[in-house]
Amino acid sequence: MGKSDVQAVTISDEVAADPNGISESAQVANNAALTIGGALHSGNTITFISGRKIVITSGGDDSGISFTIVGTDVNGAALTESLTGANAGDATSTNFFKTIASITAVGDPAGTVVAGSTGSAADVVFEGPTRLKGFSIVSGGTAGIIEYRDASPAGTVRFKSRTIGTDNTTIDRTIPDEGVFFPEGMYVTYTIGTIDMMTFFHA
Repeated sequence: MGKSDVQAVTISDEVAADPNGISESAQVANNAALTIGGALHSGNTITFISGRKIVITSGGDDSGISFTIVGTDVNGAALTESLTGANAGDATSTNFFKTIASITAVGDPAGTVVAGSTGSAADVVFEGPTRLKGFSIVSGGTAGIIEYRDASPAGTVRFKSRTIGTDNTTIDRTIPDEGVFFPEGMYVTYTIGTIDMMTFFHA
């Protein structure tokens, strides 16, 4: 009897968004680094279970300056993003960060600055070419959409699936024929709270 080449990858991240979990409200000096000391930190660095978008909240008008976020992406590669500040509000990163090493103001913030995580999450299933054969998803307490992307968390959406919003309810699906092909790697984006656990079967 031949061996199956199907591999299973499980993703589970139920840590809620924390808008001040990276750096709590503080005055930040001109061109100075934020203090990474929020509830999410360990040793003054941040490591998420899945990649997260980062939110920086400005107490004043920081639309004329930026903040440099340094960390790693869902593959563990170095990632830096320059994020323009907001005018007494929130600015959210474009990228998903798996770790945060530093956040530094480029310019002089007008008031207090806070940094934390959003509920927008992403993770890698497989970095290279692969075919998705099926999945098993345990729904969270809120319905939501999972996007299956090629190449990166910002890549082309190959298809979508939806959770039903009934907590701890499992959805199992087998994809017919050869499955869905991801030529440059398979990634998923989703919202925290809509999923308790996801297992993907690929080959």
